[in-house]
Amino acid sequence: MAAKYDSIGINYASLRKPDPRIAAVIQQALGQAKTVLNVGAGTGSYEPADRQITAVEPSREMIAKRSPSAARAIQACAGALPFDDGAFDAAMAILTIHHWPDKEAGLKEMRRVTRGPIVLLTFDPSHRPWLTDYLPELARLDEAQMPAISDYARWLGPVQITPVLIPHDCRDGLLYAYWRRPQAYLDAHIRSGSSSFWAIADAEPGLHRLKQDLDAGEWARRYAGLLSLDAYDAGYRLVVAGRSEQG
Repeated sequence: MAAKYDSIGINYASLRKPDPRIAAVIQQALGQAKTVLNVGAGTGSYEPADRQITAVEPSREMIAKRSPSAARAIQACAGALPFDDGAFDAAMAILTIHHWPDKEAGLKEMRRVTRGPIVLLTFDPSHRPWLTDYLPELARLDEAQMPAISDYARWLGPVQITPVLIPHDCRDGLLYAYWRRPQAYLDAHIRSGSSSFWAIADAEPGLHRLKQDLDAGEWARRYAGLLSLDAYDAGYRLVVAGRSEQG
């Protein structure tokens, strides 16, 4: 089956390395689960090494980029998971839900096959990181692709939602990782690690304004408060749904 990341995932494995601080947040949320389903698993970022992982990924390209030591990935989609009810202790989906054609169906499928917690790293589309001042297209894209935060409780039942602060030296090249390294957004190679830049028709005008402001010192004046921060709330959220009724 063809998948979006068959074409846009060319630099994903090298640019999207897991950050240990974000990994620790995900690990803690998984609790004592021994068997974990990773939906939209990609190249295997954030898969815990001390659990029995089952990975599901629709893109052959991303599956091919998985490490030989990573869990074997099954090519399938979130909306039709090929597993029995309650098959896993826990499930996770990391920065992937916005790519699912039917987000509600995918999350309900995760609930069906999971006895214990469902751990999601996602983004609050109402949040506006500074990059959207230059590229308002990103804000519109977030609103179009991301579920509203209130949707998770509607689809999964009671959830706990907490901000995941992004370190200033984040190893994972996610979209808003470079909040204190703005020059990075001028590098086409770095931008290629974020699916959002592939989805914007023309980012050049906004990037040109960013370069002008960086060269003139205007960016540093406007966002001076960020330069002293070690971590930043860029809008990323950890969503944790508890045990299923059957669990």
